[in-house]
This record gives sequence, structure tokens and C-alpha cells, in this order.
Amino acid sequence: MDPREAREWMRDARTNWTALVIDSPAERLGVEGFRVGDSSTADDDANRIWQENSMDAESEVVHYGALAQRRSFVLVEDDGKGRPRMLHKSARQVVVARDPHNPREIAAGLYMYLDDWTGKSRATLWTRDEVHEFVSDLTDVVFPERAARLDSWDVWTLPSGGETSGPNTLGVVPLVPFVNRRNRRAGGYAEHEDVIPIQNRINLSLINLIAAMKYGAFRQRWAAGLEVDEDPITGQKIQPYKLDIKSLWTTEDSEVKFGEFAATDLRPYVAAVGSAVQDLAAISKTPPHYLLGQVVNVSGDALKAAETGLASKVKSKKREFGESWEQVMRLAFRVLDDPRANDFQAETIWADSESRTVSELADAAVKKQAAGVPWRQRMEDMGYTPAQISRMEIDRAADALNATPTTDPEPVSLRAVRDARQQDRRTVIGRDDVPDAA
Repeated sequence: MDPREAREWMRDARTNWTALVIDSPAERLGVEGFRVGDSSTADDDANRIWQENSMDAESEVVHYGALAQRRSFVLVEDDGKGRPRMLHKSARQVVVARDPHNPREIAAGLYMYLDDWTGKSRATLWTRDEVHEFVSDLTDVVFPERAARLDSWDVWTLPSGGETSGPNTLGVVPLVPFVNRRNRRAGGYAEHEDVIPIQNRINLSLINLIAAMKYGAFRQRWAAGLEVDEDPITGQKIQPYKLDIKSLWTTEDSEVKFGEFAATDLRPYVAAVGSAVQDLAAISKTPPHYLLGQVVNVSGDALKAAETGLASKVKSKKREFGESWEQVMRLAFRVLDDPRANDFQAETIWADSESRTVSELADAAVKKQAAGVPWRQRMEDMGYTPAQISRMEIDRAADALNATPTTDPEPVSLRAVRDARQQDRRTVIGRDDVPDAA
């Protein structure tokens, strides 16, 4: 086989099923707001900070980075105008050291990046009390490669000669890690790491399928009793016919017989790919219909049952990532010197991660109303964002004020007088009403 042809087959056989393994939970992780303290509504200041930093879009990048690269980070700092700035940082740029006595607390953090202005690499090191800046001539500054060589780094100084080290005004390391599947490994575990061997098996099966289609699906012909001429120079047999789907083999010799071999059955190759894909779906808890696309005459209950594993996995990630987002928001309030920076009752409001129809949500809301669930909670369960719920509250109040009663209501004062007269009414028998003794 020509090596060039083999490389083409390997390129054509790549079917990235692992991307679906990452996309499936990532698309169901949506942050809609934060509750702070004992409030039952979303915090307006937290929402303003969130919108100022375009975190509706950036949060998706943070989640995808954690799912694909084991972990991702958010840097919270002062933007120079007294407002908090939130920036996503890749795991290839950031490394943190945890407190050995409290692994949830960050003792130090290092962020490295390439400075486009100077063409040099820079690094910022945070501890709880100090901030240090470094510079290097290295251009490939990613962990855990050459960046670990400390002898290539120097203390960065300003053009005026002043040092860039100083106190950490926040008092904490401003890096918040988002670690995926921390229960598997302390440093994180990518969403697709379990299924990489299965992905390789699928690619191999597809290469075999392409080879079978190339050489086995087209029926090979044969000829018996045919005299084959030889090359007078090389002495090798000369190919009498060209093997082509558009060519017809003929001969003048009536004794020659022609025939063809049976085509290779491709169904075993296709079945091997399908079996591997099912294994991938089971291990990664990805709904099979996401991968195979076979949804024919399937009820809604069956689809919901198929997505149960994915929904459970997403809920687990919401608990872990929710703690990180709450820490991000506390750091943002710390930049503002707001007392809410020490409020540990904050709660992340997530979008509903399960697939439900509008009729199902409406029917559940009616039943919850009968059970005494407050209106705002019912609207949140129906999937409305905190901003939408706030607008609906204003619209409900306006509709109530603008509503015109069908009849003029009776004043309260007149209603009270009427009720008092009915209670004091007595039966009076007049003279004319006395019955005749006769």
C-alpha cells in the first residue's frame, strides 16, 4: 500500500465522537444569576458585574476549558477604574499551589503569557500578601514544558528602573480554579479521557471499512485459459486488461472463461463501529441518539430516560462549578470593598439542564401553585431568567393597576353602614297586624 494513500485513509477515517462527549454537558451548563445572603431574588449588583464582563459568553469558555483540559481558571482583578474585571485563563497558562491544610484554599498562583508589546514572555506570581512580576525571552510559555525552567526568568522592572513587586491589596490569590471530575483526580480529569481508547478503536474500524470499500466492495474479475504475453525486455507478464468499473473484457478465444469474485460484505465493519459507539455512549453517559442519530417512533418518556445519565452528570458539575462561581463573585465584591465579599450564603442560579416541553412546565407550575409555591419560584422553575422575572413582576403590577372592574365597587364606608343596619333589624308587629281573636 502506498504510504501516501494510507495517510489519506487515516485522515478520512477521523470521526471526532469525543467532541460530542464534551459538548453534551457543556451546552447544558448555563449561569443565570446569583443570590446573595438571605434574599430570594437574584442580586442586581452581581448581575451588573456579570454583564459588565460579558460572562454570559465567557462562562461557556470557562466550562468548556474545564471539561476538555481538566481545569480552567478565572482571574479577578481591578480594571483600573475601581470595577472588578473577570478574565478566563487556560490551564496551559496558569498553575496554583494549594494550602496543604485546606486544599480548597489557594496559597499561591502563577500566570504566564506572551506580551505582544515587547515580544517577551511575562509572568505574574501572587501570594496572599505579595505580587511579583517576571520576564523571560522564552516564546513557548505553557505548562508543563519549558516554562518550568526557573533559570530562564528574571525579575521584571519598569523602564524607569522601578520594581514591579508589591503588596497584594486583595489579601487573597485572585485566581479561581474550575476543576472537572475532581473525584477522579485532584488535579482534574477531562471529560473524554475515559473514551480515548474507544475513539481509537472506532478510527481503526473506519480505516478497515475504507480499505474494504476500496478493494473489496468492487467485484474482482478473473479469466481462465487466457494466454498472457510477456515483455520481451523484462520478461514480465503484460497485464491484458485494465481493472476498471467502466471497462469490458473481451477475447477472440472461445475457450477462455470469465468470472468475478463476490463483493466483500461491509456489514461487519459497520456493526463494529456501531458497537464501539454504544460503548462510548455508555461510559461517557452520552445519550445514544446524540451519537447515532436514530430517533424513530420514540416517545418523550423514552428520550427522557435516555438522557437521565447526562442530566445526573450535569447536576454534579453544577455543584462543583457553582462553588467556583460563588468564589469568583466574592472576589469581585472584594475588589469593590463590599461586605458581601464575606457572605458565604451566596448561591449560583443555573438554567434548567433537563429537556422539558412548554406544556410540561406549565402543568407543573399550576400544580405548584395549588401546593402553595410562591409565584417567583414557579417562574424560575419554568425557565425564566431573573431579569425576565423582574420585568414580569413590573408588568403584573401595571396590569393590576390598569385593570377596569366590571361594576363600580361599593365604597367600604357604605358597605359597613349597610351591614350594621342588617344586624340591628328587628321584627315590629303593628296594630293592624294583630290577628283577629274571632
